[in-house]
Amino acid sequence: MDEERNNWKAWLYLAPVLLLMAVFTFYPILNTLVVSFLKDYDSTKGTSTGFSFFNYGYVLGIVANNDAGIVNNDFFSWNSPSAFSNTMFITFVTVPISVLIALALALGIHSIKPLKKFFQTVFFMPYVTNVIAIGMVFGVLFGNHGAVNSIFHLDVPWLDASSASWGSCMFVLCLYIIWTALPYKVLIFLSGLEGIDQQYYDAARVDGASKAKANLKITIPLLSPQILYISVTSFITAFKEYSSIVGLLGRSYSSDANTHDLYTIVYYIMDAMNGEMGASNKVSQFASAAAVILFVIILIFTLIELKISQKKVVY
Repeated sequence: MDEERNNWKAWLYLAPVLLLMAVFTFYPILNTLVVSFLKDYDSTKGTSTGFSFFNYGYVLGIVANNDAGIVNNDFFSWNSPSAFSNTMFITFVTVPISVLIALALALGIHSIKPLKKFFQTVFFMPYVTNVIAIGMVFGVLFGNHGAVNSIFHLDVPWLDASSASWGSCMFVLCLYIIWTALPYKVLIFLSGLEGIDQQYYDAARVDGASKAKANLKITIPLLSPQILYISVTSFITAFKEYSSIVGLLGRSYSSDANTHDLYTIVYYIMDAMNGEMGASNKVSQFASAAAVILFVIILIFTLIELKISQKKVVY
């Protein structure tokens, strides 16, 4: 009887949270999935011409849309930068580099005992700094007459919307993403290093193992849970990249009036929802289809990482 009463109390305590999740998480997900299959969906009237895979075909560039109200589709392209290719590039460049740099920094900070707290504070500062403020700093550093061009005697229009290339803008954007991502990763790795028993290193030293070998055989395996966590969350964050572009380049940046060179998938979704692709009541189904595609991509890569972790992670 007491156990049954406790179960009811538990469900009562959980009820407000479950209600909020149902309204603000589960319903939007379900609604997005349904809308992604509605052809000619009008968000202002809630009408459509029926269920179809047309939205997915259009977003992926398989079928064309002859509706004059739809002005562009930059989600996928074989011939030029697109939301999909940019997202993939950002993800597979910034995540491995940021993880490796963060791990190296954490190992270095952990070995400097006297100034450990000081360096922890210094490296954590970008994490609590507004992304717009960091973007302004990068804008000054990589401006036409900025510090980078001055120090290295260059004349590269890194971020100039009228003359910058895709490569120069993407280079600065990746640096920006890596820089803003480092503090959190370093903090997680440092917490993992604190939990490794010093006796492992003492035993390795007795056996004549070098510091590099001890890190390879002891530190890395014992940090594998943190490496897995950081990798999974970093991939998810990178696939959803949007705020970094806005923080660094501004909401409407484009190096060409007819295309969006630094589009990402989330940028594409936001533009569709805001009516940048045409009348906003005509394109929400494309935003929904793109959101579902992004969800599937993230799910696939997360499952792959978790599958690999079953053999590589030491708990």
